Amino acid sequence: MRIIPIESVDAPELADFARLTDVALRRALEPAGGLYLAESTKVIARAIGAGHIPRSVLVHQRWLPDLEPLLEAFPDVPVYVGTEEALQSLTGFHLHRGALAAMHRPALPELEQVLAGARRVVVLEDIVDHTNVGAAFRAVAGLGADAVLVSPRCADPLYRRSVRVSMGTVLQVPWTRIGEWQDAAPRLHDAGFQIAALALADDAVSLDEFAAHPPHRLAIVMGAEGDGLSRRALSAADTVVTIPMQHGVDSLNVASAAAVALYALRVPAHDVDPDTRA
Repeated sequence: MRIIPIESVDAPELADFARLTDVALRRALEPAGGLYLAESTKVIARAIGAGHIPRSVLVHQRWLPDLEPLLEAFPDVPVYVGTEEALQSLTGFHLHRGALAAMHRPALPELEQVLAGARRVVVLEDIVDHTNVGAAFRAVAGLGADAVLVSPRCADPLYRRSVRVSMGTVLQVPWTRIGEWQDAAPRLHDAGFQIAALALADDAVSLDEFAAHPPHRLAIVMGAEGDGLSRRALSAADTVVTIPMQHGVDSLNVASAAAVALYALRVPAHDVDPDTRA
């Protein structure tokens, strides 16, 4: 590894890791700079396993042995090593997971590429909380859905908190951004998907009823925290579905709702086409 001791946290080559708690700065810097941050050796391993290329790495000395096998194929990537105090001063938080990698952000695939062979996809509309985005990806990965689509105003799945909460599954689950509903809905329909909006509505059908005879290809649309789905999303949906609730509770956290819906609507093992990702 190309190990470089940190002599000053103000060094320009450390800019990728500076002020990580400044959300506004990171939103501007990371997409514009074509990078995202992978936190912990486990997530870095998943990123490299997904074919993503590291630009630089920040690490505490004791984590170097864990990083060495991961970076064998990247001998020219600088690995900046510092004390706990230096790393915290640079990043703005305690780096308790030991390592951060600035990864080159891969180009997003076309929608039709993501949908090819898929049976179950989740659409995240305007979800602004990075924790919820990451948790939704983890539910998708764990419950066997095939892809995630995110709206133009949805939080970045590759933001550091989203990647961390997802346990790196945002690096494994196929995903892309979609356009506005007047463009996205016809493309989903052309690919053979029915669109089910998860929402409270007078004409909503129960998830139990809907899951009894689910469509062959299904896009499940999840709405933003608080406001729920937009009128455009509800108009684009073929069906509005609601999760039966008890004790006066009307809804679940968006990631929890995604997990419940995906479990109920999962594709049975005997119905999985071995030639698809489902």
